[in-house]
Amino acid sequence: MRLLHVAGARPNFMKVAALMHAGAARGIEQVLVHTGQHYDASMSDVFFADLELPRPDHHLGVGGGSHAEQTAKVMTCLEPLIARERPDWVVVVGDVNSTLAAALTAAKLNIKVAHVEAGLRSFDRTMPEEVNRVVVDGLSDLLFTPSADGDLNLLREGHPPEQIKMVGNVMIDALERSIEPARRRRVPARFGLEPRRYAVLTLHRPSNVDDPVVLGQLLKTILGTSGDLPVIFPVHPRTRARLEDAAAHGLGRLPERLRLVEPLGYLDFLGLVDGALAVLTDSGGLQEETTVLGIPCLTLRENTERPVTVTLGTNRLVGRDPVALARAFEDVFAGRWTRGTCPPRWDGHAGERVIDLLLEATAGAAETARREGAENTTGVATW
Repeated sequence: MRLLHVAGARPNFMKVAALMHAGAARGIEQVLVHTGQHYDASMSDVFFADLELPRPDHHLGVGGGSHAEQTAKVMTCLEPLIARERPDWVVVVGDVNSTLAAALTAAKLNIKVAHVEAGLRSFDRTMPEEVNRVVVDGLSDLLFTPSADGDLNLLREGHPPEQIKMVGNVMIDALERSIEPARRRRVPARFGLEPRRYAVLTLHRPSNVDDPVVLGQLLKTILGTSGDLPVIFPVHPRTRARLEDAAAHGLGRLPERLRLVEPLGYLDFLGLVDGALAVLTDSGGLQEETTVLGIPCLTLRENTERPVTVTLGTNRLVGRDPVALARAFEDVFAGRWTRGTCPPRWDGHAGERVIDLLLEATAGAAETARREGAENTTGVATW
């Protein structure tokens, strides 16, 4: 079996790492394509070292641009590459533009597509990621879901049950492999922080950061409801530019307890999150990681495509509502936050399940082709 993995943004790398480690353990031929959707070294390259990923076999270097421009660039670069490599499967992960572009390109070349992290739905079509999820699932031959709600979403949309495989969460494979090395780095101490005496904040979704007025008000709300808790904010490059605009629109001087830091590598960021009292985020992946780590997660969105982190985990949707944020912090400080439980199959072995199922499907397809070929040699019609 020959697999071609496509990754382009930070969340992709953790998922691909789990798959490539599992594939390497089984001696499978694998090709890694880095689209360059995140092109800053601090946003991608350091992840390869932290996750012990091999250097990409192909780096497309597509860079930024609008959703249409970025998707088109990836497709243009991928088409001749996939045609040349001729993998048995193109494996796509998550919901970014690179995921969509790879699935479209492979499907048009009649190469089978496997979508890892399929079936997630926020039911909010204003999110570009939601559009990507629906389209990629529609193009995929195998749909690997992280939780039971993903199976139900796909069945409701009419996907054949035999395409749907609940394997668990490959993000957690990376976390389980990396948590001890991350802890040994003593990241909170490097920032002069005491464990469980600070919060971590991440923001990157357009609805929260593109409008400087909205961004400024959100930060005021967070600072106004978090007491005197230090808030560590690794700032996405795009968000840093918006912060400057927010300051000019009334945000004013930021207090010292809101500490802006550069984006961190995977191990450093994991170590920082692991020591936090709480995490505030609009990221999907952090909702999952905090659930496994047992850390309160205050999600700054009105919806989530990962509802299992709310029903079973440590996640709570607070949006930008000052009252909801204040109540959430009250519960955090009072120790009333739900402890949560780990969802089924979030056990560090999801990548192994994916590879085993791909091997099984490839072997099945080969056997079918062999039988059809044998029937054809005897003159028996196969239609």
